[in-house]
Amino acid sequence: MQDSADGQSDGTATVQFPRPGFLASVFRDLGAENGQEPDGAAADRPRGGATGDGPSGDGPTGDRPTDSGPTGNGRTDNGPTGNGPTGEGPSEPGPGEADPDEAVAAHARAATLTHHRTRAVQAEHDRLADLLRRAALPVSAMDFESQLRHYQPRPYPADGPGGGAEEESEPRWQDFAPAEPPVADPEGGPSRRLLDSGYQRELAQARLTHQRALREWRTRRAEAGSPAADESRRAHEAAEEARARAVREYNESLEECRRAYRLAEPAAVESLLERALAAAETATQDLPAPCRAVFRPLTRTAVLDLDLPPLDLVPSLAGYRLAPDGDILPVPRPPADRATDYLRLVARLALRALQAADAVDTDEILAGVVLNGWLRDPATAEPLCLVSVDADRDALARTRLLPPGTPYEERDDEGVYADAEQDEALVRLRQLGAAVTPDPYDRAGVRPAAQAGATVPAAADLSANEFAQLVRDLLTRGGIAQWSVRLRGPAGLVATGEGAPGTSLPGRWVVWASRDTGSIGAEQIETLAEAVGEESAERGLRLTTGRFTEEVLDLTAEEGRRHIHLIDGDGVRELAHTHLGLPLATGG
Repeated sequence: MQDSADGQSDGTATVQFPRPGFLASVFRDLGAENGQEPDGAAADRPRGGATGDGPSGDGPTGDRPTDSGPTGNGRTDNGPTGNGPTGEGPSEPGPGEADPDEAVAAHARAATLTHHRTRAVQAEHDRLADLLRRAALPVSAMDFESQLRHYQPRPYPADGPGGGAEEESEPRWQDFAPAEPPVADPEGGPSRRLLDSGYQRELAQARLTHQRALREWRTRRAEAGSPAADESRRAHEAAEEARARAVREYNESLEECRRAYRLAEPAAVESLLERALAAAETATQDLPAPCRAVFRPLTRTAVLDLDLPPLDLVPSLAGYRLAPDGDILPVPRPPADRATDYLRLVARLALRALQAADAVDTDEILAGVVLNGWLRDPATAEPLCLVSVDADRDALARTRLLPPGTPYEERDDEGVYADAEQDEALVRLRQLGAAVTPDPYDRAGVRPAAQAGATVPAAADLSANEFAQLVRDLLTRGGIAQWSVRLRGPAGLVATGEGAPGTSLPGRWVVWASRDTGSIGAEQIETLAEAVGEESAERGLRLTTGRFTEEVLDLTAEEGRRHIHLIDGDGVRELAHTHLGLPLATGG
């Protein structure tokens, strides 16, 4: 019977079938036609795994076979039938209708994918921030003193830390005897030790330990003179002699390199510089940025070629966003921000290389350093110069190459990025007179301050500082002292100097030196003569790597212009060979 809401029976019988398909088997036994199903069977078929949990009608199933559910739009006790909803859950979507659950699931999948892609972009930003931090770490000086090796002899294993077996003393009982037991009664005498069981156990154990140590000592003394022990000791001593000899030979070769370095031999200087540059890269081994060095003894200048990292190292996206229609769209970064980030990294790499070269030159062999940063793209045949620095020793000494204290600090208002005009590394690089590309992604290159390819450079291969240094060395060797540069540019310089009496260049001079490929006209000679008068000098010197016209030669031969002296390109090369003992190649 079925109970009503108040717990009493309402007179309705409930039939429970032992298994699904029971009515169908009954009708088959009664001879019903194949495929025919009574009206009540469809209603009595279990839904969702239920087996007759609810009522099947208002009365016994045998009396009212059609009461289990109407075949039209009526309702049964279990819920509506037909094409309408059954009351057990949401209806299935009709033809051409989208499933709401599937749309929600697709949106959730797209949102998750957007999040994961944004996290991947953020990981690239974090890696760039870490590279910026590590590239600004100070480098240790790789000078000759730091490369010296020291020999520390290793004792023979059988000797132990206390020395040889012949020096080891015999184990004494006093070193093993246990301490006597304390006084039992302060008022009385000492306790009877023979009756103290703890003390007797300690005494027996100490005797065993002493006897074992005494046997081992005697065994070592006996084995010390055996042929096998002697052979082992000789092998150990030979290995130690080999170690000491290797350290001594290495230090001697290092000292030989140091002597060659002090003589400004190119191979020795380049070897030391490249060791220092390689050591500076240890903080960013995952960032390929090799640097090669070429030393020019003519001007005592090192030209460094730095390979810059690829442009795609800096992330081009800020993240991803999910569009209203469900598409995942990338969020590109502004091109100016991306270019600024790349230049910040380039500035730190360039400053690190300059610091390594300056720190290793403890003997002050270098008069200056030229650094060129090259972007080498496999798709293009020629590399592109993005940064070039021409710094003399005085400029390097005046400039702190790396930020003091914490080399990298994240600011809340800027995140991990800063404006190019406010970045300290770029500011310090520009203080050295560096030429920096305005946009590396636009492939806007700069002109290298000097080329490192030529072993014997021509005047055109020299940087502005190199040319000024060359002119100063030539005239200083000739007798002009108190050198003072008044104007200097990429093409030349104007300077003053004093020649000591009795030298080949006595008196006060005004020097105008320039790198030219053409001929010098008379108007420049007139300009130099005016400068000599303004500086109250006695003589003027016009030096050029080109040549002078016949008009200029005739002008300086006149009585009023004989205080103007001329040196052309052939004269410059002859002075370099005479005073410096080094060649200067021909060329413009």
